[in-house]
Amino acid sequence: MAPMNITAIVFSIIATCLLYVFAACQPPTKSRESLSFEPKFTDFSINTSVRALQLGREEEVWFAGSRGIYGTTRDGGINWEIDSITGYDPTLEFRSIAVTTESVFLLNAGSPAYLFMSSDEGRHWETVYQDDHPDTFYDSMKFWDDKNGIAMGDPVQGCLSVIVTEDGGKNWRKLDCAILPPTDTGEAAFAASNTNIALYGQHVWLASGGSKARIYHSEDRGKTWSVYPTPMNQGGKMTGIFSVDFYNQHLGIAFGGDWENKSNNTGSKAITRDGGRSWQLVSDGSGPGYRSCVQYVPGSQGAQIIAAGTPGIAYSGDGGQTWQQVEKPDIYTVRVANNGQTAWLAGKNIIAKMDW
Repeated sequence: MAPMNITAIVFSIIATCLLYVFAACQPPTKSRESLSFEPKFTDFSINTSVRALQLGREEEVWFAGSRGIYGTTRDGGINWEIDSITGYDPTLEFRSIAVTTESVFLLNAGSPAYLFMSSDEGRHWETVYQDDHPDTFYDSMKFWDDKNGIAMGDPVQGCLSVIVTEDGGKNWRKLDCAILPPTDTGEAAFAASNTNIALYGQHVWLASGGSKARIYHSEDRGKTWSVYPTPMNQGGKMTGIFSVDFYNQHLGIAFGGDWENKSNNTGSKAITRDGGRSWQLVSDGSGPGYRSCVQYVPGSQGAQIIAAGTPGIAYSGDGGQTWQQVEKPDIYTVRVANNGQTAWLAGKNIIAKMDW
């Protein structure tokens, strides 16, 4: 065998070194097993349809549903306290719930609308706001902190119904249509999962559907507003954005689609990276179709997303580019715990804890 010349030897050494450097710069390769989403469920049967779900401190979970029923567990589901608010005609259908460190709030859909507040963990309730307009239909309610909260509903007299509180929920005022962008004919919202509202810092985003699928945005807790179009499925009575969530003030996701054609995965999900000003469809034509709720997993840098709806649960570990689907029907809403490894689900006669 003829000896290699010096140039060939040097070239071989350099090439080998470059290969090692290139390999070191690559992200670690995950196994197929580590990429899979295989949650374990603990189911709790409950005799109400639940679209309003909220996590409190540690193992505390609150829910509100049909026929005026509400309840809580303070030990992760071992024990439940369930009660109802009755004596109203028609029977209250709760679609919105909010929990602060001081109080719990329930808001029904339909007219008249009653916003109830309890400062003693649900033993006694007082009505802190009432809306008797025949077109009233509230969809969602959230709190920035213990003092500042917001609720939104379908349009009345040309703009979304938006009420705010600045004193911990004792008093609420409705925003005048003069400061809100006008809604389009046939534009409304969906009381499907109490997630038409997303909050971050002082920001708030409201999601609409129907004839238009748009995002209403305020940077100052509702004092001033802008509205932005999205490429989501729209134009039909049951199309548009059913849920919105933001990981930070820039990165957000909208989910929805067509309730009457749930398998249609075109125009069912979109991402923003500029605080809601512009939206791009993600995994369009693939992955899940209609879902009524979407949530980022805390601590995942926006990579992990869970979407839930009557067709089941969908999980993405890469910011929405690809999805895994889990058979868990009749779920309407989901909330992810701060540990990033537990979520609570609710739907038709069921509340479930999901661990992964």
